[in-house]
Amino acid sequence: QVQLVESGGGLVQAGGSLRLSCAASGTIGSINAWGWYRQAPGKQRELVASITSGTSANYADSVKGRFTISRDNAKNTMYLQMNSLKPEDTGVYHCNADIGAYSGIRYTRRQYWGQGTQVTVSS
Repeated sequence: QVQLVESGGGLVQAGGSLRLSCAASGTIGSINAWGWYRQAPGKQRELVASITSGTSANYADSVKGRFTISRDNAKNTMYLQMNSLKPEDTGVYHCNADIGAYSGIRYTRRQYWGQGTQVTVSS
């Protein structure tokens, strides 16, 4: 089994910064892609940023230039550096990972989710 654990959320004033982390543990063959999603109250979950097994990253238009996603393959950990935070960035941030593993000779891929970490930006 695989577990994803997020950390780094909290309360910050507008204009401030936070750094989120997501650590994967368990039976991991390869982490093919990571993603950060957020869900604000009353809204659907949306993709904030994603990164592939290399360093190719994509961002939602609303966070471009302010957020940076990165990964440490040796630690099976992903980060989201959030700068110039705005009240509309408030929400629960969930990490997602596309993880592959071998069971015998069979290679399977699955999507995993973390439990989420709350980010609150006050005006």
